[in-house]
Amino acid sequence: MIAVLKHELSGYFHSLTAYIFSAFLLAFVGIGALIYNIQSAVANFEYVLGYVCLGFAVIIPILTMRVIAEERKQKTDQLLYSLPIRTSQIVMGKYFALLTVYLVPLCIVAVYPLIFAQFGEVYLPTSYGSLFAFFMMGAAMIAAGTFISSLTENQGFAAGIAVPVILLNYYSVTLAEYVSATASGSAAALIVTAVLLGFVIRHLTKNRNLAYGISILIMLAVVIIYIADSSRFEGMVPDIMTKLSLFERFYTFVNGVFDLTAIIYYITVIIFFLFLSVQSLEKRRYN
Repeated sequence: MIAVLKHELSGYFHSLTAYIFSAFLLAFVGIGALIYNIQSAVANFEYVLGYVCLGFAVIIPILTMRVIAEERKQKTDQLLYSLPIRTSQIVMGKYFALLTVYLVPLCIVAVYPLIFAQFGEVYLPTSYGSLFAFFMMGAAMIAAGTFISSLTENQGFAAGIAVPVILLNYYSVTLAEYVSATASGSAAALIVTAVLLGFVIRHLTKNRNLAYGISILIMLAVVIIYIADSSRFEGMVPDIMTKLSLFERFYTFVNGVFDLTAIIYYITVIIFFLFLSVQSLEKRRYN
């Protein structure tokens, strides 16, 4: 894993990827600081982080689009499979390299609250708590981007998928207001989700029986529960959309509350998408 980590870091810092990513992130934070702190004459640095969240839709795809897709395009992934290490170690080495690149500009950003504190009252625990949550939220999105990159050998396609996924998560709370909160609407949405999940499982495992079996079981469970007590589905989909939002949980930190459940949620998302990335590579290895 260490060898993969070193190789990836060398590739990022000997190309423009790390520098473009850092430049965009620092530019977004700088513009946010200009608008919320300097222009408005306030010292709430955590609001700056809340302002630049939408920038993840640009900077995360820049960072993750080539992590595995480039290996598949150049056929160098075959060399990775021949190494005496597990697929999980390959994915972890690449992921930690991405986290390192992400952490470099954040170390520079971490100096901002100390600078602002020289000109106003900055509550440092809230500022650095928000910065930590900002790192965890970005780490979760990087894990999702890594999985998307593992599905294709086209970097542009990987970035093109990552952008709407992040935007959908960003606006999920707003969209939840327009989603049907009725029991029948929620049940129908869950059935559609079960069908889509079956397609994803089939793509990752190439096992039709497993994919169709899981989809059918979920749909049967939804139908049975709906017949038994349809009231359980009322408002379920909007509630799920709100709870799945990475950004909504981050805003809790911006408001001065250290939410441990949000950190656990970010870690869960990271583990989930890294697991899917490993399965995607394993499928290609055995093929």
